[in-house]
Amino acid sequence: MAKKLEIIGISGVGGSFSEEAAKTFIKKNNVKNAEIRYLVSVENVLTALEAGDITTGIFPIENSNGGIVIEAVYAMAKHRFAIKKLFEIDIHHNLLVKKGVTAGSIREITSHDQALKQCRMYLKRKWPNVKVAEYADTAKAAEDLSKGKLPKTTAVIASRAAAELYGLDILEESIQDLKFNYTSFVVATALK
Repeated sequence: MAKKLEIIGISGVGGSFSEEAAKTFIKKNNVKNAEIRYLVSVENVLTALEAGDITTGIFPIENSNGGIVIEAVYAMAKHRFAIKKLFEIDIHHNLLVKKGVTAGSIREITSHDQALKQCRMYLKRKWPNVKVAEYADTAKAAEDLSKGKLPKTTAVIASRAAAELYGLDILEESIQDLKFNYTSFVVATALK
């Protein structure tokens, strides 16, 4: 008999740290039959979990450098669910640009609020005159940059996986302020 499909909803798109967390969870827990659904926000994950559209939700709750993920706190306050597990992964942020774009042409840097917090000192030190803007998801910013939805003078802070997936260049790697930069993720299930 085939093992029941575990549908894992994550707060991100392909190339996000939530996707990396979901893949880590699948591997470490020997989940044989899993499908990842890309739901972008924690609110969407918990709404889908309550509706029974997914069996498991995975989203970030806290970072060792950036602190509590505010988006998660607000979403968790509005929904009923069980916490099955908490685990952490090491996060390395990279500054991504469209192919051929140089540092001198960057006018704006965008990413998820948490990524910006984790790179706060780097941004102040290296990019004091560049506008910094929040985005719904690190990898969504990378995807939108690659599709031309963001100006090519924009750089995004995201994962190496996002750079590879969306065909972006890594201008600088491991730009987070602290060498040890861990994010704790919640594995949520529906209340029985």
